Amino acid sequence: MPTIVRAADAAQFLSLVPRLLGFVPARSLVVVPMCRGRSLGAMRVDLPSDPTPGPASDTVAATVVGLACRIADADGAMVVVYTDAAVTGILPHRALVESLSDRAEACGLPIADALVVGANGWGSYLDRDLPPGGHPLTDLVAHDGPGSLPAPPTGDQASGAALPKPDDAARAAVAQAARALDAALAAICGIAPSAAAGRAPAPRIDPAALEAACELDDLPALFEQVLDWDPARLAAMRAAMLGWCLGRPALRDVALVQWASDQAGGDVAMDAQRKWEDGAEYPSDLASVMWGEGRRPDPERLERALEVARVVAALLPKRRRAGTLAVCGWLAWALGRSTHADRYAAQALRIERGHGLAEIVRSFVAAGHLPDWAFRPA
Repeated sequence: MPTIVRAADAAQFLSLVPRLLGFVPARSLVVVPMCRGRSLGAMRVDLPSDPTPGPASDTVAATVVGLACRIADADGAMVVVYTDAAVTGILPHRALVESLSDRAEACGLPIADALVVGANGWGSYLDRDLPPGGHPLTDLVAHDGPGSLPAPPTGDQASGAALPKPDDAARAAVAQAARALDAALAAICGIAPSAAAGRAPAPRIDPAALEAACELDDLPALFEQVLDWDPARLAAMRAAMLGWCLGRPALRDVALVQWASDQAGGDVAMDAQRKWEDGAEYPSDLASVMWGEGRRPDPERLERALEVARVVAALLPKRRRAGTLAVCGWLAWALGRSTHADRYAAQALRIERGHGLAEIVRSFVAAGHLPDWAFRPA
């Protein structure tokens, strides 16, 4: 059941916005769509670098209002600007707020209040009697109210995107496991040794690598098991095995479709992939998942997959990391964390220029494209 917390005034409302988002916004425009006085979530975008009236403010306003209007139940909205600038007689980013308000009104989405949280105070753009310097930031104390609420967040929108930092021994173990898995797959698939190997005897195949290679016979079963793995105690061969899969587009796409649905969805995606490789057309309903369309995924499945993928990306040797980083980007995007998604995708492209999924994720973020399921009620 949702927790209902009533904000008695603007200060209490502002104290709750970070909890709606899960972080404390910095240099951001936040829009909280409302339905009959209740919030329907929150959306955040970067503030334009130029605070004066012009194309930058108009573009941001048009993008945000367009997104808010896709929420069918929304009948109004609250707007909050978070800025490093000081609150003075002329509130910062007023041009952006006015442009957004005009567009929202024209779309039938009236703005109930437009607030600003600055370096020295806070206030409302609609308050003609706002004192110089605004109201004190000490007004914005955490508002617990009745019921159980998560602890107030501390980091900003970029917090939590950095990969874990495993020790050198763990990374070395995964690198060795990845080489052993390569050798096992080469032996199973009958790949002849390179000419450079000469007549030297074939290297011993690690039995653990052979066992891992056999697990790849049933990828949907493997991808489902991933959701139960403990990232804090991830075996080196498991990390190498998942990294190997996520580095191959055909297998990666099966994993993403399955994590966004269920194991049966993975079976269907695996079968469709095989048929596509034989010349059949790939089903549009499966392809649409990658674009954020279709049934709303279970966020817990996506969260668990992202947690494991982040650890695997951190453990893999850098040259093997691009595919897993791109998967982290897609999972973060599917969860509505575009700032994190862009960071993961950018890291993947620094390792592998032209990486397909990473470029797609970055294009989603640049265009302000969010999954369609983000605009539908749970």
